[in-house]
Amino acid sequence: MRPVPPLAFATSTAMLAAMSKFETLVDIFHDAIKTYPDNALFGTKRNGAWEWLTYLEFGKRVDGFRAGLASLGLESGDRVVFISNNREEWAIAAYACCGLGIAYVPMYEAQTSKDWEFIAADCEAKAAICATDAIAQKVKAFIGGSVPSLKYVISMDPATKTSDTVKSFKELQATTKKVPTLRPDPKDTACLIYTSGTTGNPKGVILSHANIAKNVSAIHDVFPMSSSDRSLSFLPWAHSFGQTVELHGLFSMGASLAICESVEKLIDNLAETKPTLLVSVPRIFNKIYSGVQKQMSTKPGFIQSMVKSTLATRAKQRAGGEPAFGELLVAALTDKIVFSKVRARFGGELKYAFSGGAAISTEVAEFIDGLGITVYEGYGLTETSPIATANWPGSRKIGSVGKPIPGVKISISDEGEIIVHGHNVMQGYHNRKEENDAVFTSDGGFRTGDMGKLDDEGFLHITGRIKEQYKLENGKYVVPTPLEEQIKLSSYVLNAMVYGDNKLYNVALIVANVDAVKAWGKDNGVSESDTDKLLASPKVRDLFKKELARYGDKFKGYEEVKDFALIGEDFTTENGMLTPSLKVKRRKVVERYQDLIDGLYAKKREKSSDDKPAEKKKEKAEASA
Repeated sequence: MRPVPPLAFATSTAMLAAMSKFETLVDIFHDAIKTYPDNALFGTKRNGAWEWLTYLEFGKRVDGFRAGLASLGLESGDRVVFISNNREEWAIAAYACCGLGIAYVPMYEAQTSKDWEFIAADCEAKAAICATDAIAQKVKAFIGGSVPSLKYVISMDPATKTSDTVKSFKELQATTKKVPTLRPDPKDTACLIYTSGTTGNPKGVILSHANIAKNVSAIHDVFPMSSSDRSLSFLPWAHSFGQTVELHGLFSMGASLAICESVEKLIDNLAETKPTLLVSVPRIFNKIYSGVQKQMSTKPGFIQSMVKSTLATRAKQRAGGEPAFGELLVAALTDKIVFSKVRARFGGELKYAFSGGAAISTEVAEFIDGLGITVYEGYGLTETSPIATANWPGSRKIGSVGKPIPGVKISISDEGEIIVHGHNVMQGYHNRKEENDAVFTSDGGFRTGDMGKLDDEGFLHITGRIKEQYKLENGKYVVPTPLEEQIKLSSYVLNAMVYGDNKLYNVALIVANVDAVKAWGKDNGVSESDTDKLLASPKVRDLFKKELARYGDKFKGYEEVKDFALIGEDFTTENGMLTPSLKVKRRKVVERYQDLIDGLYAKKREKSSDDKPAEKKKEKAEASA
């Protein structure tokens, strides 16, 4: 297999010298329970009040459930699938499996039963742990049929009736027989995480104990977290980002995790639990940004001027400049009367935020940072356990995804692809030899499929995803994701997908924030209650044209969105338009809205009144460049 000749590379200064604090997830478990027995670990809202489980009590429940699994004959080398959202039992089951040498395989409640069936069969699961009796009954149907390896189904909710094959999580956890903890070899499989691809069946990413434990060790080396910190956990632990960074990472530090009731209750739960940190994806930060921006637009002019001045002062400070006394005075006043109130909505204790999963807009990152919440952006994939690069104190540049974490090296191929080497690189895809051959370099590096560049200081900048990149008729390549992130900065936009593959120009499908549009309509003479009629209104169309012009002002001429369609239904995991990690399934969206997209290109184009000679000249120059 041909090696990838790097044009540039960056490596952690501690790549070879760093000694990992942890080698396995069992090491993390024992260290945390021993070091922080009385600390609050998981917070769950029950009957309107938050109840907290301590580290010591968690350890006892893990011991009990480990014995319960052993009583069913489960042993080292077996695999157990989880179908559950975040909850105490998820973490209990994960560490119990690790202590028996069992690999756990997490899935999402929102996935289809077809996905559950395929993954359970593909990994040859011996047991399935389910969030509800309803899910347990569906999975029970796989036993003795489509999943020959499956012997037991365990329900986290009290099972209505236990049987030879359906067991109660609570009853198994109450097992009193002592079963010693097995310390697995660092090379042993800890879990298989199946990637939610947009086409074909999911692929099982094999992560060893060392993959995850050393990634957690690297967090200890660079990130500013401690046992006094608390997060509000809403990213799914079934995804590598939420699992490694938040669950295992914070657990290893003796910190607390409040388990969010739902994304819809995120703001309420933030105010109730007062977290010091937030692990999130850009979609959430975009909502915070647009919400605050909308609120600021209703304030008096002098308040808006103060906010603008303060953001400029914070930017100057980030760049190493020294603001004048008057600038500092305005910033202090603005923080007291404006920004402190914004932070109070998030509990008032939020100090820093970790962003991953996709590139966050520089504008959004600078804004959140300006509010007094330090943003640390990182980069990685499930296949890299997941952290490959990150910003951290003393090594931070907004607009980048940071430098390689300890033990990792980043190189850029001749084709501009990011290649990752290090302890975090997966063991491979389960039963996918051809795909393994395609993604590994001859020296063990992982081809990420992402495009990027390294600057002179060694910071990595993501420029797009190879598979998402397409070519216009004029030969220009377009990377749509950064364009979509800019459009989504509008408070009137929930989601967007830019399209233009082999077309003359780009168009966009824009998911309107219908509630925001209706509120705007009340002040602008648009009172349609029917969503379709509202979005078809000429005045609403003009509103979105202005929003596109405002947030697309940095687009290159050939990247400009020439036309758009407004839709009222958001892209979600439930309707199949988003992956569980909240990425747009582009092919699914195109399949569903193909007629709408075709209609945008079929419309007879008329020269718009806002076409300017300078813009045409710019487009022509860029097209011929």
